Amino acid sequence: MLYEFFWLVVPMAWLAAWLTTRACCHPASRLYFLDHPNERSLHSQPIPRTGGVGVMAGSLVGVGLTAASGWLPINVLLAFGGAAVLALLGLFDDRYTLPARLRFLVQMLVAGSFLYEADFSLGWVMGALLLVSLVWLVNLYNFMDGSDGLAGGMALFGFSSYAAAAFIGERFGLALASAAVAAGAAGFLLFNFHPARIFMGDVGSVPLGFLAGALGLVGWGGGAWPLWFPLLVFAPFVLDATVTLLRRAMSGEKVWHAHHSHYYQRMVRMGLGHRGTALLAYVLMLGTGGSAVLILPVGFSLQCITLTIWAIVFLAAGVWVDRRWRCFEAAKS
Repeated sequence: MLYEFFWLVVPMAWLAAWLTTRACCHPASRLYFLDHPNERSLHSQPIPRTGGVGVMAGSLVGVGLTAASGWLPINVLLAFGGAAVLALLGLFDDRYTLPARLRFLVQMLVAGSFLYEADFSLGWVMGALLLVSLVWLVNLYNFMDGSDGLAGGMALFGFSSYAAAAFIGERFGLALASAAVAAGAAGFLLFNFHPARIFMGDVGSVPLGFLAGALGLVGWGGGAWPLWFPLLVFAPFVLDATVTLLRRAMSGEKVWHAHHSHYYQRMVRMGLGHRGTALLAYVLMLGTGGSAVLILPVGFSLQCITLTIWAIVFLAAGVWVDRRWRCFEAAKS
């Protein structure tokens, strides 16, 4: 019965995402909101930015089918309920550009409500830390949505890793829901890989960041994986956004202003391009997600060794990009 629902959920989620994204690409669509280039942009022409509607449409179709199967846990349903609220918020922001304070307030309320209703039996300190982490994931995913195929690829590889780990751990509702998100991202990616016909926009990046954190916590609370697992799976995004934010804060920059100093943005501008940057990122995403799944059943020592190796890899990659960037800037000046 599970396999029957899997072969129903994944294709239907993909098809819903593909059809919806395709419709959003058409200038006659009511969801044809253009993204005009600014100082943070890596594109030079206006492009529609509502592709996230397709991702969420596919994800919600898949989750609806999972709920109909009777496999969907209440905490997974709560996570997607919060994601739906954030998707609506993102859609209005894509259309009208809402104040940052309002967006942040809604994100805090959604994240706090999820943690409270999911009842993870947390103390105040742990609860506060997870609240901050969840809101940060919401925003960092949005920050990292700036290059063709990048955010959609992270969703495809990241939630596929969640689905594989949940399936191995016999958390079948979580596995089907995660697979639905991955399928939705795959349907969107056909229009977003370079040269992109449509961008994800806040309507997709904000709820995907929330789902990355919320479903990660659901899996942790349900015993499917330890807390390091979602961090390793989404490490390419978490580390790029976090290191960039800290460096800008230490330099006295206004971290809430648009910029183009992320590592992926530097790689695009140094000549690797959107396609090359996305493909290199996919290798990292496949590596972190695949290794995270593979080391789940091994001992704690081997897990620590793997995490240490990945820390060294990312450190070396960051140093290499920094050096190349300094040479690039010197050559320009």
